[in-house]
Amino acid sequence: MHDTQQLRMGYIWMICLVAACGGLLFGYDWVVIGGAKPFYEAYFSITDPAVSGWAMSSALIGCIFGAFISGWCADKLGRKIPLIIAAILFTFSAWGTAVATHFDLFVVFRIIGGIGIGLAAAVSPMYIAEVSPAEKRGKFVAINQLTIVIGVLAAQLINLAIAQPVAANATLIDIQQSWNGQTGWRWMFAACGVPSFLFLVMMFFVPESPRWLARAGKTERARKTLLKIGSSHYADATLAEIKNTLSTDTHARQVRYSALLEPKVKPIIIIGMVLAVFQQWCGINVIFNYAQEIFASAGFDINSTLKSIVATGIINLVFTVIALPLVDKLGRRKLMLIGAAGLTVIYALIAAAYGMGILGWPVLVLVLAAIAIYALTLAPVTWVLLSEIFPNRVRGLAMSVGTLALWVACFILTYTFPLLNAGLGAAGSFLLYGVICAAGYLFVLRNVPETKGVTLEALETQMASGKPLRSPAAHRVSH
Repeated sequence: MHDTQQLRMGYIWMICLVAACGGLLFGYDWVVIGGAKPFYEAYFSITDPAVSGWAMSSALIGCIFGAFISGWCADKLGRKIPLIIAAILFTFSAWGTAVATHFDLFVVFRIIGGIGIGLAAAVSPMYIAEVSPAEKRGKFVAINQLTIVIGVLAAQLINLAIAQPVAANATLIDIQQSWNGQTGWRWMFAACGVPSFLFLVMMFFVPESPRWLARAGKTERARKTLLKIGSSHYADATLAEIKNTLSTDTHARQVRYSALLEPKVKPIIIIGMVLAVFQQWCGINVIFNYAQEIFASAGFDINSTLKSIVATGIINLVFTVIALPLVDKLGRRKLMLIGAAGLTVIYALIAAAYGMGILGWPVLVLVLAAIAIYALTLAPVTWVLLSEIFPNRVRGLAMSVGTLALWVACFILTYTFPLLNAGLGAAGSFLLYGVICAAGYLFVLRNVPETKGVTLEALETQMASGKPLRSPAAHRVSH
């Protein structure tokens, strides 16, 4: 390849898209249960709200466990094997939930799928960050968010295609005895098995992360992988930089959780955890929790609600695609600030609308605007930052802690939402999330550096020194 064009972009795209399939399955598995809910609840005769909540959130227990073990897996086994394990868990979960005849078995298979989500959510963006060139890393890691959104939309569309029309006056018994109640919901879960199996097969054709190989002392294999990504000059320069950061720590191969508490590492871990929690507590899940009620207030009937929820998925996808080039052009910090500020304003308007009794289309438009802003900013950028701010030698464990914080935050949000809604009402709930977004804006403004165009190694050196990263140009790598 000509020296001025040192990167083999086709190959980079291929391995990043395969790794990002973990995100697609994460998105599908996460959302499919919403469309299947009225039908499997009828099949299992679920009427207790506590049991209904357990069915919806049981996968979160798996997510938390998957995130917890992802750091150990990524550091001991590499980045590739945990993604293969995640693909096996996704395939097994799709089959198990589809054939379950007892509620407890259904929950067990949902938890197994959740472990796959927890693993993939942590390891997919980490792997992509480690194989991507510095100046294109934001775009490639953001692809993981794009595939999550495609998975979400795919689940919404497949649910819509499988579900047969439901009569407005249908009782629980009517639904239980219908095709939807006996068979339809099973196909919704089973459909995830096809991309899960394809992901499993394709993962055998991608290389191990060169940064993990170098840390494990497998320098020659690391160089071979880098030669597939770019020219010999690119491979040698990148390998030298990786070796340089690893040589500063003689214990690079024996990483313990205590390493995350070191004075140079701890502040970065805290930033990562706060960003992960903020992505969940920024209130967008409240938007999705409110979707059915909002669409009903806008005048949609029961069967139109599924179609309306697909509209949120389409908005989500369109603005995630728009976000891809912006992550590297505008930068991570600027997009995070725009997202936090934008959501603060929109939530204040939604709270005011509910407070004054203005419902229907005005609220619907504000909801779609909130989803658009989230998809453009906080959704992709949080994963990009989490995959790149942590030091090379502790990246696996640190990413595990970051995603663990994210899932615990999601779990708390899921459980506190009904209480908040009962105590504060719709207006108060949205106002509270507006305050959280304002606090998030201040945190990003004061603590989050700009990381675009900086190599992972240069970024590690800068963040460890405690100096602000406002001008990345000096650290760009000339590819």
